[in-house]
Amino acid sequence: MLPKLFEVPWSDYAPALLDGLQRTVSYTLASFLGAAVLGLAVALLRLSKHRIMRLPAAAYTEIFKNIPLLAIIFVTYFGLASVGLRLGVFEAGCVSLIVFYAAYLSEIFRAAIAGVHGGQQEAAEALGLGRVSTFAQVILPQALRSALPGTNTMFVDLLKSTSLLVTISAAELMSEGRIITSATFRALEVYLVIAAIYFALCYPLSQGLLWLERRIRAGIPLSPKRRRRLRAARALLAEKGAPV
Repeated sequence: MLPKLFEVPWSDYAPALLDGLQRTVSYTLASFLGAAVLGLAVALLRLSKHRIMRLPAAAYTEIFKNIPLLAIIFVTYFGLASVGLRLGVFEAGCVSLIVFYAAYLSEIFRAAIAGVHGGQQEAAEALGLGRVSTFAQVILPQALRSALPGTNTMFVDLLKSTSLLVTISAAELMSEGRIITSATFRALEVYLVIAAIYFALCYPLSQGLLWLERRIRAGIPLSPKRRRRLRAARALLAEKGAPV
């Protein structure tokens, strides 16, 4: 006999689910921002001409790429506490996600930066741009375009991986689902609803990022200011009879 579904009084648990959803989004945004910054720093170290800078960055990448995220969460929350370094749940969760995903993002960023043609840097130097300006204004924008597909994938994957923080009772969606299951004993229904919520988060996000990626690859300006400049440039070229 098939079990009955939708017997959980979801209206009673809606505030808890909303709170869990907000925490999931908070973990995702904070962790992705930290992982992107750390990943870019590690990527730049990997591309350094100095071996003493490349080796620690390479070791970091290989270590955290080959350790399960769950093990990192346990070490960060339980392991560090055992030696006197106690982190809060939010801090431990974010640190775990940051160090894990920074390793993957560093590889994506490194490949994208290395893929920019060397002539771009030579041309920027010929125009008198300094090293920092060359990287920020010439190399990085082109590299980000190449890194976008992999970065988007990591972002969605990080969102799903927040569910592993249930192991430290992080009060995100999966933790709330476990609490509701304990109260109602309706595991199938509860976890189907939690899975549906994750799908409702991840699918539109992945499609939106894919749309953004296509627009950037097509060279379509995203900001209104740049779109106005492009229209003005086309109008100027049309007045002079040049092909647009």
